[in-house]
Amino acid sequence: MQVIRIAALSDNYIFLLYDEERNIAAVVDPAEAEPVLKKLEQLQAELVTIFNTHHHHDHVGGNKQLIQKFPQVTVYGGCEDKGRIPGQQVFLQQGDRVNFADRVGFVFFVPGHTRGHIAYYFHPSQPDETGDLFCGDTLFAGGCGRLFEGTPTQMVDSLSKLRSLPDNTRVWCAHEYTQKNLQFALTVDGDNTDLQSRYDEVKASRSRQEATVPSLLGVEKRTNPFLRWDQPTLQSAVNSREPVQTFARLRGMKDTF
Repeated sequence: MQVIRIAALSDNYIFLLYDEERNIAAVVDPAEAEPVLKKLEQLQAELVTIFNTHHHHDHVGGNKQLIQKFPQVTVYGGCEDKGRIPGQQVFLQQGDRVNFADRVGFVFFVPGHTRGHIAYYFHPSQPDETGDLFCGDTLFAGGCGRLFEGTPTQMVDSLSKLRSLPDNTRVWCAHEYTQKNLQFALTVDGDNTDLQSRYDEVKASRSRQEATVPSLLGVEKRTNPFLRWDQPTLQSAVNSREPVQTFARLRGMKDTF
């Protein structure tokens, strides 16, 4: 399974999963159809699956046009998003599994950004390979999604599920927010040398217009404040010793950053 990153809208990423042997493809969160159709035409591949993480338009905006072009496509989404994702046929819950190419994807229910958000973790096909996490707007490189429909308690629980995955998991998040996220992170975790180094690397990459997605989960665990709510440094920064309150205060600060 190849993962092809496609830039869309102003700062979105769409991910095309490509099975070269069978010449079929799946798409994760098609914000718009045209760039997906262009890539499929280049590959001469058939789209068989749409994996949606949540209902926001910048993640499902291309569904209808893709379904028109490929009427046999199967559309997946969370069960809590029933009626909110165009063309949805499969309603997934925590613990469900999906398949594409030679990979098995495990479904995580991760409410917080929205009430129905899910993530897909494709387990490595070989022991020496990386896993692939498609987490929509729940976890970002250096950050996390705003809480539009969920609570801090839900989001901490959701991020805890993702944080438990192996360090070498590739994190395919849906937006290019990394530099701004790390700028905020430095305001609350400025003595973190891993974070300082990461910011310098990301700043250089963005100056060359290079993508910062995917990141590695191990890097996120060391540098992303929204996975570090239980660290004394972050708790001191927001004057809290309670993990959910620490997370909530960090998220509130980021909302106005």
